[in-house]
Amino acid sequence: MKVLVLNSGSSSVKYQVIETTTQAVKTEGNLQRVTDHAAAIKEVLQNVDIATIQAVGHRVVNGGEKFQAATLVDDAVMAEMAKIEHLAPLHNPAAMLGVKECRALMPNIPNVLVFDTAFHSTMPASAYLYGLPYEDYEKYQIRKYGAHGTSHQYVAEQAAKQLGKPLKDLKLITCHIGNGASVCAIKHGQCVDTSMGMTPLAGLVMGTRSGDLDPAILPILCREHHFTIDEAITYLNKNCGLLGLSGLSSDMRDIEAAMDTNPRVKLATEVFLHRLVQYIGGYVAQMQGCDAIVWTGGIGVHRKWVAERAMAHFTFLPNCQKLVIPTNEELAIALACEKLLTKKVK
Repeated sequence: MKVLVLNSGSSSVKYQVIETTTQAVKTEGNLQRVTDHAAAIKEVLQNVDIATIQAVGHRVVNGGEKFQAATLVDDAVMAEMAKIEHLAPLHNPAAMLGVKECRALMPNIPNVLVFDTAFHSTMPASAYLYGLPYEDYEKYQIRKYGAHGTSHQYVAEQAAKQLGKPLKDLKLITCHIGNGASVCAIKHGQCVDTSMGMTPLAGLVMGTRSGDLDPAILPILCREHHFTIDEAITYLNKNCGLLGLSGLSSDMRDIEAAMDTNPRVKLATEVFLHRLVQYIGGYVAQMQGCDAIVWTGGIGVHRKWVAERAMAHFTFLPNCQKLVIPTNEELAIALACEKLLTKKVK
């Protein structure tokens, strides 16, 4: 099956055409500084052979509790997605604009939503609930959803192949470490916990995101910087993390080049690693062991010292293997489309 995979971000549209039988990428591109998603999708469709496309797979950040698997789009799905737009206000609206345009321009081609949160839907309530009144969860769906689920699932499946064991027999910790970063505890093939929260702001220290912090910090930031709440959230997403701590860059390549000569950059790496080790260690305890720690994402694959320094804390797990596996979320989305649509045809 030939699938057009679309990743419509707030200001970008990335795309690939993948032949699922051979897993070959036929066409790919990345439109940046997008201000008109309708025009961007039209440009994408001008760059691909529409006549050969059999399905369009859309990466969607948050499916809430309603959508816990790849989902074929219809009017009812579009209406439900509009109701949970607030769960990922920077990403979900852009993705759904892409869906709307594809439905209009290719009305006979099925559109499939593949959710970053779907793999995390197996988390128990003890992992996804916050210490808030239960009514806030019931009324407003305030809970942990996680992100990067497509990547975590893909590398976990690849890890099982490398280890020569069924995924259901393994305890894995997958570390998707890039500018955005998250860790996932996978027990017997299912996510039991993950570091990102209701939004991708929570968890690890990231390129420009703060990760976990005391919520009482928010009013202090608002008072001292004269922020509105929205401005404070933007600050935590765009000005913090490695960038804010180092004062140099959000790019780990720049951090690596300066960490031996710049004390503030060195400190930034220590904070970054401390939080990373903290999460991995917590998941080792939660699962009562770990067969492998899997590294993926730009930093996880290419900045080997990060994995090495983190793994040095887990020498008490002699049988825990370190695996480095490049992720391929686009292929995972294409294969999810094929699986869903082939099943429906049968």
